[in-house]
Amino acid sequence: MEMQYILIAILTALIAFLLVRRFYKPKYLTVLTQEDFIKGYRKAQLIDVREPREYDGGHILGARNIPMSQIRQRINEFRTDQPIYLYCQSGARSRQAAGIIRKKRGVTEIYQLKHGFRRWTGKIKKK
Repeated sequence: MEMQYILIAILTALIAFLLVRRFYKPKYLTVLTQEDFIKGYRKAQLIDVREPREYDGGHILGARNIPMSQIRQRINEFRTDQPIYLYCQSGARSRQAAGIIRKKRGVTEIYQLKHGFRRWTGKIKKK
Protein backbone atom coordinates (compact mmCIF):
# COMPACT_ATOMS: atom_id res chain seq x y z
CA MET A 1 0.00 0.00 0.00
CA GLU A 2 2.82 2.40 0.88
CA MET A 3 4.47 1.73 -2.49
CA GLN A 4 1.29 2.87 -4.29
CA TYR A 5 1.39 6.23 -2.48
CA ILE A 6 5.02 6.70 -3.43
CA LEU A 7 4.29 5.92 -7.08
CA ILE A 8 1.28 8.27 -7.09
CA ALA A 9 3.39 11.04 -5.54
CA ILE A 10 6.15 10.55 -8.12
CA LEU A 11 3.66 10.51 -10.99
CA THR A 12 1.91 13.64 -9.69
CA ALA A 13 5.24 15.46 -9.35
CA LEU A 14 6.23 14.45 -12.89
CA ILE A 15 2.94 15.66 -14.36
CA ALA A 16 3.20 18.95 -12.45
CA PHE A 17 6.77 19.44 -13.67
CA LEU A 18 5.79 18.80 -17.30
CA LEU A 19 2.83 21.18 -17.10
CA VAL A 20 4.90 23.98 -15.58
CA ARG A 21 7.61 23.45 -18.17
CA ARG A 22 5.09 23.50 -21.02
CA PHE A 23 3.39 26.75 -20.01
CA TYR A 24 6.29 28.67 -18.46
CA LYS A 25 7.21 31.81 -20.39
CA PRO A 26 10.76 33.08 -19.89
CA LYS A 27 11.09 36.79 -19.02
CA TYR A 28 13.47 37.46 -21.92
CA LEU A 29 10.98 36.15 -24.50
CA THR A 30 8.07 38.31 -25.67
CA VAL A 31 5.16 36.45 -27.26
CA LEU A 32 3.46 38.49 -29.99
CA THR A 33 0.13 38.16 -31.75
CA GLN A 34 0.27 37.88 -35.52
CA GLU A 35 -0.57 41.59 -35.90
CA ASP A 36 2.24 42.69 -33.58
CA PHE A 37 4.63 40.17 -35.13
CA ILE A 38 3.94 41.63 -38.60
CA LYS A 39 4.57 45.19 -37.34
CA GLY A 40 8.09 44.42 -36.19
CA TYR A 41 9.65 41.53 -38.07
CA ARG A 42 10.72 43.53 -41.12
CA LYS A 43 13.16 45.51 -38.97
CA ALA A 44 14.58 42.38 -37.34
CA GLN A 45 16.06 38.96 -37.99
CA LEU A 46 13.14 36.71 -38.91
CA ILE A 47 14.07 33.10 -38.17
CA ASP A 48 12.09 29.93 -38.87
CA VAL A 49 13.42 27.22 -36.55
CA ARG A 50 11.49 24.36 -38.19
CA GLU A 51 13.27 21.64 -40.12
CA PRO A 52 14.04 22.26 -43.84
CA ARG A 53 11.21 20.07 -45.15
CA GLU A 54 8.71 22.06 -43.04
CA TYR A 55 10.24 25.34 -44.18
CA ASP A 56 10.08 24.26 -47.85
CA GLY A 57 6.40 23.42 -47.42
CA GLY A 58 5.68 27.06 -46.66
CA HIS A 59 7.22 29.84 -44.59
CA ILE A 60 6.71 33.51 -43.77
CA LEU A 61 7.95 35.70 -46.58
CA GLY A 62 11.48 36.91 -45.76
CA ALA A 63 12.23 34.27 -43.12
CA ARG A 64 15.59 32.56 -42.88
CA ASN A 65 15.70 28.89 -41.93
CA ILE A 66 17.93 27.93 -39.03
CA PRO A 67 16.48 24.63 -37.78
CA MET A 68 16.32 23.99 -34.05
CA SER A 69 18.58 20.98 -34.60
CA GLN A 70 21.31 23.31 -35.92
CA ILE A 71 20.97 26.31 -33.57
CA ARG A 72 24.06 25.48 -31.48
CA GLN A 73 26.26 24.94 -34.56
CA ARG A 74 25.01 28.11 -36.28
CA ILE A 75 24.75 30.36 -33.21
CA ASN A 76 27.17 32.93 -34.67
CA GLU A 77 24.74 33.65 -37.52
CA PHE A 78 22.54 35.57 -35.07
CA ARG A 79 23.35 39.26 -34.91
CA THR A 80 23.40 40.81 -31.46
CA ASP A 81 22.54 44.35 -32.64
CA GLN A 82 19.07 43.50 -34.01
CA PRO A 83 15.95 41.99 -32.46
CA ILE A 84 15.22 38.36 -33.29
CA TYR A 85 11.75 37.19 -34.32
CA LEU A 86 11.37 33.43 -34.04
CA TYR A 87 8.67 31.02 -35.05
CA CYS A 88 8.12 27.30 -35.44
CA GLN A 89 5.02 25.21 -36.02
CA SER A 90 3.42 25.66 -32.58
CA GLY A 91 5.82 27.65 -30.37
CA ALA A 92 7.67 24.94 -28.44
CA ARG A 93 10.84 24.86 -30.57
CA SER A 94 11.04 28.65 -30.88
CA ARG A 95 10.83 28.97 -27.08
CA GLN A 96 13.67 26.45 -26.76
CA ALA A 97 15.70 28.25 -29.45
CA ALA A 98 15.21 31.57 -27.65
CA GLY A 99 16.79 30.12 -24.52
CA ILE A 100 19.84 28.94 -26.41
CA ILE A 101 20.24 32.24 -28.27
CA ARG A 102 19.88 34.24 -25.06
CA LYS A 103 22.43 32.10 -23.25
CA LYS A 104 25.03 31.83 -26.03
CA ARG A 105 24.73 35.25 -27.72
CA GLY A 106 23.27 37.47 -24.98
CA VAL A 107 20.52 38.87 -27.22
CA THR A 108 17.92 40.69 -25.13
CA GLU A 109 15.23 41.38 -27.72
CA ILE A 110 13.74 38.02 -28.67
CA TYR A 111 10.17 37.71 -29.89
CA GLN A 112 8.04 34.67 -30.63
CA LEU A 113 4.96 34.25 -32.81
CA LYS A 114 2.02 33.25 -30.62
CA HIS A 115 0.69 29.81 -31.60
CA GLY A 116 3.36 29.48 -34.30
CA PHE A 117 3.11 29.06 -38.05
CA ARG A 118 0.10 26.74 -37.90
CA ARG A 119 -2.14 29.78 -37.19
CA TRP A 120 -0.36 32.19 -39.54
CA THR A 121 -2.71 33.81 -42.05
CA GLY A 122 -0.26 36.31 -43.60
CA LYS A 123 1.80 36.00 -46.76
CA ILE A 124 3.80 32.84 -47.22
CA LYS A 125 6.31 31.49 -49.71
CA LYS A 126 6.59 27.89 -50.80
CA LYS A 127 9.53 26.24 -52.54
